Amino acid sequence: MRSAGPGRDEELAAAIGVVFERACPPNEPGVAAIVARNGQVIFRRGYGLANVELGVPITPELLFRIGSVTKQFTAVAILMLAEDGMLSLDDDLTRFLPDYPIRGQTITVEHLLTHTSGIKSYTSLPDWPSLWRKDLTIDELVGLFKDQPPDFAPGERFLYNNSGYILLGAIVEWVSGQSYEQFLTERIFGPAGMARTCYDQTARIIHGRVSGYEQDKDGLVNAPYLSMTQPFAAGGLLSSVDDLLRWDEALHGDRLVSAATLERALTSARLNDGTPTGYGYGWAIVDDEGHRVIEHSGGIHGFRSHALRLPDEHVFVAVLANGTSENLAPLPLAVKAARLTIGQPYQDPAEVALEPAVHDAYVGDYRGAGGDHKAISRDGDHLFIRWANGTRLEIRPTSPTEFFAKGDIFTRLRFSSRAHDGAVVLTIQGRSGPATVATREV
Repeated sequence: MRSAGPGRDEELAAAIGVVFERACPPNEPGVAAIVARNGQVIFRRGYGLANVELGVPITPELLFRIGSVTKQFTAVAILMLAEDGMLSLDDDLTRFLPDYPIRGQTITVEHLLTHTSGIKSYTSLPDWPSLWRKDLTIDELVGLFKDQPPDFAPGERFLYNNSGYILLGAIVEWVSGQSYEQFLTERIFGPAGMARTCYDQTARIIHGRVSGYEQDKDGLVNAPYLSMTQPFAAGGLLSSVDDLLRWDEALHGDRLVSAATLERALTSARLNDGTPTGYGYGWAIVDDEGHRVIEHSGGIHGFRSHALRLPDEHVFVAVLANGTSENLAPLPLAVKAARLTIGQPYQDPAEVALEPAVHDAYVGDYRGAGGDHKAISRDGDHLFIRWANGTRLEIRPTSPTEFFAKGDIFTRLRFSSRAHDGAVVLTIQGRSGPATVATREV
């Protein structure tokens, strides 16, 4: 990786720096960030503390848990095995796990890659938090969800699903005869020059691994313990922003899989009825003001991450955070850095003031397809949404009927009234993927 040149790139780096300086208090958890154009580093810095208790600053070479950004590595491992002729994306899951209960359905490898299998995500199970500290084998991990009723028939819907990527990791091991970590180390990390990236194991001494933090009602706390046996191929990797750039350059330099295979991974899947999902194999596909963006976020105890590529402009951005406060949300930071790099600065949504009566008209419990539950509540002059997983976010109005989520500014919410009975309908559109619709319960 080359360093940025003088002149305009220095001005650009300064402008990007302002974005991160505003977001990252110096004596709290922070971020490492990198921005590159045509493989050339424009911006590479760390902000905040890698270890708050010891006062150790974040630097770009340090290692963060990257959460679900891991999924693209798992997807490419599967694609490598497909190119080797050892599996097909059309293969049925039971070719690899003969005892898996498919209930008369056909669940393919591609369904797992694209979050369209209908298999229940184990991280959405109510009792999963009680198991966080327990070391699990892959069989035990699969046992958490294999007997759960499916959310839908394969290919009928898109629903983000960690269980599918656990199964993909199991397939990598079954087909290759290696552990997931061994396969990635030999076939991906080594060839890509990713000398620091590894599977995170809590007991292992890993130089440069940062500490993760969360906020509770009393302020900053150490992230709760999670056995790293559990994220596995859905979210178990440690990496640095430097290594993520190496990964991006290796992928798009035809050094890991062919260009044709990669293009398939970066193309939106379609549901059985032809509806595009906005998700390929381990990447979301986004249209950002006319610019094609390939990206993925990650979130795991004490850490959040985002990596994106604008393929037409050959711009890559990675942001890794070791805290979960709203100001450290990597997605908006990465998007703002990318938009500055292509000369189209991002503008935050413009808020409007609403009367409390307007807010009250939207308060209630909402149910969507498959029983998905969301709750809208009012606290003072502000509305909040609570997702099914318990996450609570403030939502801010841009009009009497349209809102955005604070800390997740690309999630837009729209309230409307159903014509035939007047029921309140909530439509939620994320940055990628199809919109979801929920109706307020009476």
